[in-house]
Amino acid sequence: MLRYALRSLLGRKVRLLMSTLAVVLGVAFVTGTLVFSATLDRSFSTLFDATVGDVVVEPVAGGSPRRPEAAVPQSLVEDLADLPGAARADGRIRVIGVYVVGTDGKPVGGFGPPALAGTTGDAPAANGTTGLVLVAGREPRGLGEIVVDDVTAARAGYEIGDQVPLVSAFDDATLTATMVGLYGFPGGGSMNGASFVGVEPAVAQRFFLDGADAWTTAWVTAAPGTSQAELAAQVAAVLPGGLRAVTGDEAAADAASTLLRAVSFLTTFLLVFAGIALVVGAFLIVNTFSILVAQRSRELALLRALGASRRQVTGSVLVEAGVMGLVGGTVGLGLGLLTAVALQALFAALGLDLSGQALVVTWTTPAAAYAVAVLVTMTAALLPALRTTRIPPVAALRDDVALPEGSLRRRGVLGVVGVAAGAVLITLGLRPDLPGHWWWLALGVLAVLLGTTAAAPLLARPVLRALGLAYERALGTVGRLAALNTLRQPRRTAGTASALMIGLTVASTLAIVGASAKASVDATIAETFPGDHLVSSAFGAPFSTSLADRVAGVDGVGEVVRERLDRITWAPGSASTEEGTAEGEDLPVAATDADDADVLRLTVLDGAVDLAPGLAVVQQALADERGIAAGDTLDVVTPEGPATWRVSAVVEDNPMIFADVLVGTGTYDAAGLLQQDWLLVVLVADGADPTAVGAALSEELADQPTVTVADQRAFAAAQREPIDRIVLIVYALLALALLIAVLGIVNTLALSVVERTREIGMLRAVGLSRAGLRRMVTLESVAIAVLGALLGLVLGTVFGVVLMRALREEGLEVVAVPVGQLLAFLVAAVVVGVLAAVLPARRAARQDVLTALASE
Repeated sequence: MLRYALRSLLGRKVRLLMSTLAVVLGVAFVTGTLVFSATLDRSFSTLFDATVGDVVVEPVAGGSPRRPEAAVPQSLVEDLADLPGAARADGRIRVIGVYVVGTDGKPVGGFGPPALAGTTGDAPAANGTTGLVLVAGREPRGLGEIVVDDVTAARAGYEIGDQVPLVSAFDDATLTATMVGLYGFPGGGSMNGASFVGVEPAVAQRFFLDGADAWTTAWVTAAPGTSQAELAAQVAAVLPGGLRAVTGDEAAADAASTLLRAVSFLTTFLLVFAGIALVVGAFLIVNTFSILVAQRSRELALLRALGASRRQVTGSVLVEAGVMGLVGGTVGLGLGLLTAVALQALFAALGLDLSGQALVVTWTTPAAAYAVAVLVTMTAALLPALRTTRIPPVAALRDDVALPEGSLRRRGVLGVVGVAAGAVLITLGLRPDLPGHWWWLALGVLAVLLGTTAAAPLLARPVLRALGLAYERALGTVGRLAALNTLRQPRRTAGTASALMIGLTVASTLAIVGASAKASVDATIAETFPGDHLVSSAFGAPFSTSLADRVAGVDGVGEVVRERLDRITWAPGSASTEEGTAEGEDLPVAATDADDADVLRLTVLDGAVDLAPGLAVVQQALADERGIAAGDTLDVVTPEGPATWRVSAVVEDNPMIFADVLVGTGTYDAAGLLQQDWLLVVLVADGADPTAVGAALSEELADQPTVTVADQRAFAAAQREPIDRIVLIVYALLALALLIAVLGIVNTLALSVVERTREIGMLRAVGLSRAGLRRMVTLESVAIAVLGALLGLVLGTVFGVVLMRALREEGLEVVAVPVGQLLAFLVAAVVVGVLAAVLPARRAARQDVLTALASE
C-alpha cells in the first residue's frame, strides 16, 4: 500500500502541484517571519550590547539623552580606572537630536530610530564585544571633523572627505563638518535605522555639556577574572550620591526590553497573516483531495475488493498528504529565507534598517516549517481520506461510482449555530466593562466566520442561481451550462470560494478600519486643531527653543504658543489604584506658555483650567485610570527632586496635548525638565492672510529640514499618512493569501476539467465550439470568484463596523464604509475569475474530441 500511495502520488504530480504550492507559500511566510524575528532580535541584542560597558555609571534617574548633563566628572572616571577590578574607565557622551542632512537636502532618519551623536573612542563594550567602532578613515580631531555610521553615510550619499551638513535639536544653526571616518560593526550588527555622528571628546564636552570636564555616563571595563557583578560592587562603593552602577548586561536588557516587546508584537502580527495564508491553503488542499478521491472512487473500491482494509486505503491518502507536506516544507523553508529578505527590505523602507545583520536561522525554524507543512496538509486531507472508508468494494463493479456525501442540511444547521453563537460572543465583546472583552470579540468573529464557511454550500445556491439567470440571458446555452456546473457540486464550489472569502473578509475589514480611522483623525483635528499653523518636527522629536523667536518675528504672526514635553515619575503613594500604586512609573508631562488656555481648545470636565505655578491639568484617560479629580494632588519625582502639584481641572482627551498631564512653563522649568520645544502653535495677527503667513513661515524655516509648517488641512493629511502606510503593508501581506485563493480556483477548475473529460467531449461532439467551451469554464471561474467576493464583502463590512464600534473608547468614533473601495474588490474578484480560468479553459478547449469521448 505504501508503494501504491507513492506511485499514485507521482502519477498525479501535476494535479498536486498547485496544492503543494499553497503549502510552500504558507510555510515560506511562517519561516520567513521566524527568521526575520530572530534576525531582528539578534540585531537589537547586538546593538544594545554595543552601547554599554561591563559596568555603566549613570545618574540615579537614568539620565536623558535629550537632556544631557555633566553627571560624571573626569576626576571620578580617573578614580574608577584605579579600582582593583577595573582594566580601564572611559567617559562617554551620548545625545539624541543631531541629524545628517543628505545630498538631497533631507535629513536622514524617521520616526522611531533616534539620531544619535556623541564621543568617539576605543572603549570596549560589555563582555569584550566589538561594538560600534571605526571601520574606515580615521578618528575626528578638533572642530569641524566628524565620523558617521556607514549606513547613514551611504543613505545620505557621502564619502570620506565630503562636507556633511548637520542640524541639531539643541540650536537652530546648520553646521557643516568634514567626514573623516566611518563607524560600523565589523563583527556583524546593525544600527536598526538609527544614525550616529561622532566627534572628538573635547568637542562633545564643549557643545553638549557647556565645556564641563565631565561626561553623561562612564564605562568601566572589567579586568581579567573580574565579573560584572564584582566590578559593579566595587564601583558602587566609591560613587557619590546621585550616581549608580549598573552591570552591562542589566543596562543592555533594560534598554532593549521595550523594543524586544515590540519585536514580539511584530512577530505575532506577521504570524497572524501567515496563519491566514495557511488556512486559505488548507481549503485548497481539502478541495484537491476531495476531487482526487472522488475521481479515484472506482480505483479505491477495487483496492477494497482486492483485500485492502479501510485503514489501509485511508492511510494511502494520508501518505500522499504527508509526502506533499514534506516537499512543501522543504521548498517553503528555502523560500522562507527569501521572504525574510523581502521583510527586511519592507521594514527598511519604514526606517527599521537591518542591513549589515546576517540572517539568523535557529533550529526552531526548520522544525516549525516541517511541523506546519505536514500538520496542515494531513489535517486538510483527513476528511477526504475518511470519506474513502464509505466506498463499498462492490462499487468496483459499477461503471459510475458516486462518493457518498454528507447532508447539506446538517451543514446548514451547524452554520446557523456557529453564526448565532458568534453573534452572542460579539455582543459580549462590545462591552468594554467585561473582563477580556477583546477575547470574546475575537472568538465571536471566528465563530461567525466558521459558521459562514460551514453554511457556504447553502448560501451559495441563491447567489449561483442569480448568476445563472444573468448568464443565461446574456449568453444563452453556454451561460446556463456554466451555472449548472457550479451548482452541481455546491460543496466544491463553496469550498473554493471560501478561500477567497477569507482573504476578502480581512481586506474589507481593514478597508473599513482604515477609512474610519482617517475619518476619525479628520474629525478630531477639526475639533482640536489650535491656532492657524503648527510648527513641529518631521520626526516627532524636539527642536531648539530659538525657533519660536524666529517664528514670532515673521510678518503677520500675532502670537506663538510653545508646547514642551518630558517625563517624570510617580512618587511613592501617589495615584493609588486598586492594584496598588504607580510608584516609579513614567509620567509624560507637557507644558505650555499660553496666556489663554482657550488657545489649546480644551474641553473642561471638572474644575477650571489654571496653569499657575504648582497647578496641573489632567486628561480624561489618566483621570479615569487613576481616579483623579479636580482638587487632588499629584506627588511626583522630577530632576529637581520630589514635587506636589494640585489638579486644577480634568479635561477631555486632546491629541494636540502630547502628555497625560499639562502644566505651565513655570512649573515645568522649576522641575528642571527638557528645555526644547515639541510644538509651536502660531496665531496670525488680525487682518493677516493665513496662507501668506504660512508661506512666510516655511521660507523662514527653510534651513531647518527637520521642522515642518502645517495648517489644519496639511496637518490632517500628515496624520493620515501613517494609516495609509500601515494599510498598504497589510494589503501586501494579504496578497499572499489572495494568491493562494486564486491558485485554489485554478486548481479546482483544472481538476474539474479532468473529471469532466468525457462530458466535455460530448459537448464538443454536439456542436459546442472551442470558444464556447472556454467561455463556459471562464464563467464558472467568475461565478466562484464572485461568490467568494460577495461573502467576503458582507462579512468584512459587518466585522469592520463591529470593530470600529469596539474601538470607540480609543477615540475612533467615526465609522466610514468605503463603498468605492469595496466595489473595487468585487471588480477585482471578477478579473481574478477571468485570469484564473485561462489555463483550465485552454486545456479543456485543446482536448481531442474522440479521445475525450473514449475516456472513462
